[in-house]
Amino acid sequence: MTKIKWNHFFTTFLVFIFISILAYFFILSCLEHPFPQYEQSNCSRYCSAILNGEETALQLGEGCEKEKTKIFHIQIPNPIDCTRIKQDLHFITSSMSQEEDNYPLAYIITIHKEFEMFVKLLRAIYRPQNLYCIHVDKKAPEDYQRKIKSLSDCFPNIFLASKMEHVVYGGFSRLQADLNCMKDLVNSTVAWKEVINLCGQDFPIKTNREIIWYIRNKWGGRNITPGIQQPLHMKYRTMYSYKEEIKNGEAHIFRLNLRKTAPPLELTIYFGTAYYVLTKQFVQFVLEDARAIALLEWSRDTYSPDEHYWVTLNRLKDAPNSTPNVSWEGDVRAVVWAPHAGPTADGCKGYYRNDICVYGLRDLKWIVRQPAMFANKFEQTTNPLTVACLEQWHRDRVLNQTSETIQLHWHLDD
Repeated sequence: MTKIKWNHFFTTFLVFIFISILAYFFILSCLEHPFPQYEQSNCSRYCSAILNGEETALQLGEGCEKEKTKIFHIQIPNPIDCTRIKQDLHFITSSMSQEEDNYPLAYIITIHKEFEMFVKLLRAIYRPQNLYCIHVDKKAPEDYQRKIKSLSDCFPNIFLASKMEHVVYGGFSRLQADLNCMKDLVNSTVAWKEVINLCGQDFPIKTNREIIWYIRNKWGGRNITPGIQQPLHMKYRTMYSYKEEIKNGEAHIFRLNLRKTAPPLELTIYFGTAYYVLTKQFVQFVLEDARAIALLEWSRDTYSPDEHYWVTLNRLKDAPNSTPNVSWEGDVRAVVWAPHAGPTADGCKGYYRNDICVYGLRDLKWIVRQPAMFANKFEQTTNPLTVACLEQWHRDRVLNQTSETIQLHWHLDD
């Protein structure tokens, strides 16, 4: 009888110790993460309500982003298993429709930071029939460059630009980066129709199929370069000479006390967006036409030449697929500028960087209702749920538009 009581006591004691240990780790977990409901696996289910602008969901989402309990992070092994990478990172490896297969697009993507954001952008726009030229800024860390190279090597239609630039914001090097990729693209055997340029902080708000519809039906396969004749308050960009400088690892552009000559060949200078949709014939024109080459040389010491170069050439009446009689038409980007920097819609709910809104959760309702092909800009490190919700919304649209058998790994479950 004494032995039975001792066994019962010992068993009860062990159960008590076990429960105490569980309680200890539960309390410790709560102290470390006072908002366990903010873990990304839970927060992601609020995305639909966040996109509708529901206040409770927005508050929960903002708490999640403040905690950053889980941030999408990728390790690229060496050696890399390409088959597994494509599946684990949820790349769509089908053209998705005959229409898309018959209309391959080319992309130029200039990047320098946030590898995870780049992966999210790339897998959103990736199709096996398209072509992708990646320009990695020379100032990007070596490990970043290695990961980009390893990932691109897994895809036959993704390649690094044959020549890289040390890109200076507002400098000629940004324009040169695009031209480097264009030279590579025109030498490809892929019969791409149009090229679209992106940066690493863009994200699509149209599917690949919708982008093709827009280019073909709205624009009839012509170039899209929103812009107007250079206004008076923008003439400082081309009136004086500018110089790029890299000092102590920091890149800058500064104005010289030197006035420029008039534009070559009596060209009328336009001002517009640095982003475009250009036909392959126009790209060949840019690389070969005497006027394009002369304008390029004249633009080397101007400020932000990518904001006048493309639109100026596309307003020439005899340029291939040109649009000489348009202005700001062309829904290339949804951008919210700082009030003093340019036109703005409902204001920025995130924060401004270089006078451009970095979108937050409260901007998503506005973004998904825009007619533009892409939105800019996003930062994965500061607003991971903002990117995750938009990505999930976009992937759902893609999968809902296809008649093909959907592969399991096409669904996102990061």
